[in-house]
Amino acid sequence: MFQGFDPRAEDFLWGIRFNNEKPWFEHHKQEYLDYIYDPMKELTRQVYQNLQKDCEGLGLSSKVSRIYRDARRLHGRGPYKDHLWLAIERPRGPFEGGITFWFELAPEGYSYGLGYWDMPPLTAAKFRARLDRDPKEFEKLARGLKNRPDLVLKGESYKRPKGAAPSKLLEEWYNLKNFSISHEGPYEDKLFRPGLADELTEAYRFLMPLCRYFLLLDGDKDPREV
Repeated sequence: MFQGFDPRAEDFLWGIRFNNEKPWFEHHKQEYLDYIYDPMKELTRQVYQNLQKDCEGLGLSSKVSRIYRDARRLHGRGPYKDHLWLAIERPRGPFEGGITFWFELAPEGYSYGLGYWDMPPLTAAKFRARLDRDPKEFEKLARGLKNRPDLVLKGESYKRPKGAAPSKLLEEWYNLKNFSISHEGPYEDKLFRPGLADELTEAYRFLMPLCRYFLLLDGDKDPREV
């Protein structure tokens, strides 16, 4: 059962950022396992288990990131990541987009939430078509999010707007090409306690209807063919 991260996790992540080389990592590998990787696995297992009924029928699975960067995509960076995360999402290919629940530890702090960073243009088009066809369903979700100041919507809009939203409430959503709904903070006491698993579970449950909405867009017809 998840008992919290070790407070020394922060020092390790700063260490790997400024010493991103194999000799340093090999010397500190046990710290990585004890302070970050093993607790992250326990946190992932516990939260995913808590959500089994909530994500029934959605095909979601859980995973923990590896610290090793893909050797094909280093682009001059060191071989190790300086931020580690868990994800709950549908299985997908390495270059495919998908909506994801995440929790991440980085040297500067932590974040968690729901993100769709690589939304396919067709999915975005289906989203706009559904908003045009039935705005009330998503207005209810957007209104609920307004009541959660701890979860902040961020996103990138298309440079050339795709159209006008059917209501004022949906204006910030209508032309998004990607988005995240996140809670962020510095290192604080709750990261080192078991209650973090309950906080993530509650937030993911609140965001699950939004996740379900976007996953079910896959079943909609291509708007260009209607």
